[in-house]
Amino acid sequence: MQDPKLTPTSYIVLGLLEAAAPQEATPYDLKQLMAVSVDNFWSTPHAQVYREPERLVAGGHATERREETGRRRRFYAITDRGRAALQAWRHTAPDELPELRDSGVLKLFFGADPAVVADHQIAVHQAKLADYRALRDDIAAVIPPGQLRALDIGIAHEQAMIDIWSDLSAPDSRGLTP
Repeated sequence: MQDPKLTPTSYIVLGLLEAAAPQEATPYDLKQLMAVSVDNFWSTPHAQVYREPERLVAGGHATERREETGRRRRFYAITDRGRAALQAWRHTAPDELPELRDSGVLKLFFGADPAVVADHQIAVHQAKLADYRALRDDIAAVIPPGQLRALDIGIAHEQAMIDIWSDLSAPDSRGLTP
């Protein structure tokens, strides 16, 4: 049995398999679960999500069952080794800084008009904030505390981004000199 290096994608897949337990999940199921959860704050190429379960099986972190007939889909489940790895990862502080990937900031860096960029960014962040608040109102009572905390961070982030872009759109903030 190999002992592959576990990556953020590994932990996403393990976490989703744990959440699906005792049911198994196909890579397509994992992609669907990501679309309504983790993708809101951690984008991962779908090709990685489709490949990762096989790596986890090779390392003993997941099991695979394949349909005998028909589409011969692959179904995955987390193992005790996978649960232990996920639990250890949860209790270890992150060692990397967060990455800011914001096309608005990139455009500003290369000389875009702050007012033009800010107006668009404000609208985008307001829409996402409304989505998050509606989601929180709908599911707050039925999701695990960690997921609720992540949603609250998303709400706070969107509000902070609205505040930042609103400051940039103010007439006195458009110049580069004080």
